[in-house]
Amino acid sequence: MPAASATATTPATVPPAGTAAGAVAGGWDPTARSVAEARGTVVAAARARERGIAFGDCPEGEMLPESLRCGTFAVPVDYARPYGPRIELAVSRRAATGDAAERQGSLVYDPGGPGAASITFPLVGDWPAWRKTARAYDLVGYAPRGVAPSPALSCRPPEEAAQAPTDSPQHPSAAYKRERTALAKVYADGCARTAGVALRRYSSLDGARDLEVLRAALGEPRLTFMGTDQGAYVGALYATLFPSHVRRMVFDSPLDPDARRLGYRTGLARSRALESRFEDFLSWVARHDDVYGLGATADAVRGRYDLVRDELSRNPAGGKVGTAQLQAAFLGAAYYDDYWAMRASALSAWAKGDPQPLIAQASPRPYTAKGDENADAVRTAVECNDGVWPADWRTWDRDHTLAARRAPFATWAGAWATLPCASWPEPRQDPLDVRTGRGELPPLLVLAAERDGATPYAGAVELRRRLRGAALVTERGAGSHGIGGADNACVNGHLETYLLTGRVPVPDAECAPHREPNPVSPHRAVARDTGPQRILRGGPTSSTPATP
Repeated sequence: MPAASATATTPATVPPAGTAAGAVAGGWDPTARSVAEARGTVVAAARARERGIAFGDCPEGEMLPESLRCGTFAVPVDYARPYGPRIELAVSRRAATGDAAERQGSLVYDPGGPGAASITFPLVGDWPAWRKTARAYDLVGYAPRGVAPSPALSCRPPEEAAQAPTDSPQHPSAAYKRERTALAKVYADGCARTAGVALRRYSSLDGARDLEVLRAALGEPRLTFMGTDQGAYVGALYATLFPSHVRRMVFDSPLDPDARRLGYRTGLARSRALESRFEDFLSWVARHDDVYGLGATADAVRGRYDLVRDELSRNPAGGKVGTAQLQAAFLGAAYYDDYWAMRASALSAWAKGDPQPLIAQASPRPYTAKGDENADAVRTAVECNDGVWPADWRTWDRDHTLAARRAPFATWAGAWATLPCASWPEPRQDPLDVRTGRGELPPLLVLAAERDGATPYAGAVELRRRLRGAALVTERGAGSHGIGGADNACVNGHLETYLLTGRVPVPDAECAPHREPNPVSPHRAVARDTGPQRILRGGPTSSTPATP
């Protein structure tokens, strides 16, 4: 895919937006910048509409099937300066398989993360749950700014990010906290060093503007979109900024859009929700004690997990798996229940004296190091730029110490992952208030699992309240992250009906939980994660999210 464009030509018939009139001492006046960015988005979209996207063969290195066609579209680095430097973002498309009478345009998907790309999303057209939708829509994926194969953001060398084993205590000492605070500052400085003045432009707001440019480049008068996690937040920002350009939108497992909670408070709420979801996993393992032999209660299974943690803190497994690698691997079980059997089997094998399944599942993978580092860099930049973060370490220490007493599983790991935001070199900015008025939008669809640990259910309720015309479909009693097009026929029925007809359930709908995983006996544990439906659901693998 083409790299960033260092220069751009300026048509003589249109004066440049974002001139010195919008500047004040120390930076841009917020109101003037907002006006300049709005105008810059119009300029960029018009340019993209005229240029279109020249779809062709996908790069050989991507190893994608011939049914996918690839191209790029250009966006400004800074929308307040639309005639300044631009970057080319990668996009993929699979043409609708139905006849002309069935076609409804393009369906764009953003898996969120932030830090995930949806270049492989169009491949879902072959799945039973997506075949009717694939007949009606060109399925479109893309790599948001900073995410490979678009020009990739990096904050440190990939080999440094992949170092293992590393330690991640659930109740860290004062010395460990000082070490991690210093490392977080180094990481933030590394992001600033590699990105330069563009660092602030890695944000969900700029992502929403990029989505508007992509809509225009595809030649669509209005946008049909589905986003998961932070991708759903990008969609909510788009609906707020460009309500008249919305055709249909699906918000799957959305972040809480309340600007007062975005960032630091969201992280603390996520730690509590992940603890509850980890408890669901432990309880499932206990119900299958006849298979795993790890205990007949959740407390007993947690005790076994804690024994493994203690052992790995002293003697990392295979020279590669320490407590940080263990925690990251089991974080996958808190995101997706299709990890449950694998992780339980590895834990059971360990208890019986065989460490190999755990080593295989939790060891860092050299061939993913570059992509993992890129994903972490984008996640950090977007989260730091999007949210509100305290700069005082004493606040972090107090709040996370209290939270870890009730939610030890992920609290401190989450703190280390976001601590660079405390010393972020870019100035704090106020998040956009996501909100639309009655009649501004067509019907919208929100999907959420009641026990989602990554994006707590309250966020879906809040988004549904703020976007007038939205309907909420809830998968009760379930907690896998990202439920659209996954394992629940009831949820998929509402999703398909909405995408094909625009109809939403009135009143809000509830679905029974999808079927729990079948236990797998330890000797059948697979050696490596094949992963659940990663095409659709951004989330942790055995090595992510890494903590700087």
